[in-house]
Amino acid sequence: MFASRGFRLASLFACVAVAFSMVSVDEAQARKGGSFGNRGTRTFQSAPTTNTAPAPTAPVQRTMAPSNQPGAATAGTAASQPRAGFMGGLGGSLLRGVMLGGLLGLLFGGGFGGMAGLLGLLVQVALIGGAVFLVMRFLKSRSAMQPAMAGAGGGMNRSAHEPQRNPLGGLAGLAGGLGGGQARAETGAARPEDANELNIGGADLEIFERMLTDVQSAFGREDYAALRRLVTAEMVSYLAEELAENSAKGVRNDVSDVKLLQGDLAESWREGGVEYATAAMRYSVLDCTRDRVTGEVVDGDAENPSESTELWTFVRDRGGDWKLSAIQEA
Repeated sequence: MFASRGFRLASLFACVAVAFSMVSVDEAQARKGGSFGNRGTRTFQSAPTTNTAPAPTAPVQRTMAPSNQPGAATAGTAASQPRAGFMGGLGGSLLRGVMLGGLLGLLFGGGFGGMAGLLGLLVQVALIGGAVFLVMRFLKSRSAMQPAMAGAGGGMNRSAHEPQRNPLGGLAGLAGGLGGGQARAETGAARPEDANELNIGGADLEIFERMLTDVQSAFGREDYAALRRLVTAEMVSYLAEELAENSAKGVRNDVSDVKLLQGDLAESWREGGVEYATAAMRYSVLDCTRDRVTGEVVDGDAENPSESTELWTFVRDRGGDWKLSAIQEA
């Protein structure tokens, strides 16, 4: 009775629905945030508010920084990596394999083997689920004891991000007031007296403003040599992956007319022989996506500039040149 054709069809539709639900979960959990890079021991901390960015900014979400460093937040750590959950990754693959076996059986007339076969399937799923849980837990405990790799090579896969736009589009002019570091935010809370530990002044702020234009222009030209000179190896890996994705889609990002509208220093600090500085910048930019062959605009606006506010963090060895190490959406 349970092996009837109607029962098989009902089971088939149920399994297909389960399979599609698994795919939906994987896609939803693979999304990443729009803030990425490395701010040293402050990677998982929010930068101080400024006149340019008066609202609290979320910590960096995509990073290669070790998650066990001081100040690392649980939420920030989890967001720094794609999270497929139990139904994704190894667990999802095994479970989908079991479901696929059942589907093939239905298609070729064997079904799940009647009620006994269905119960056997459930037992198999439970056993596999338990085994996967133990393996995932073991791997998680091992990875938690090892520092994350801090070099280049990580991918960026921004194809699932909320807006499909230039990750650098949105900074607007430091020329409008970088250096107002001790101003109060809208909440009225004064910033710490040592927020500018490095005594960042006009010369450094001019460099940051110039790098705002240089980095975005290099990205628009797909100039990897310039990017390696201007940003850290980790940032190169993120930007290079997006450029590769654009190329695979047959499009390119056209970035021009970058103008700093307002900016101020959020904080600067030293970690051993390495120095960091975070600047809030609001800028306008012409940012659109064009077909690589025809040059036709397929996304964005090539005539009307858009404005954005971001926090850029720069890093250097003491006495060395500044490089961009992180971008946070404000």
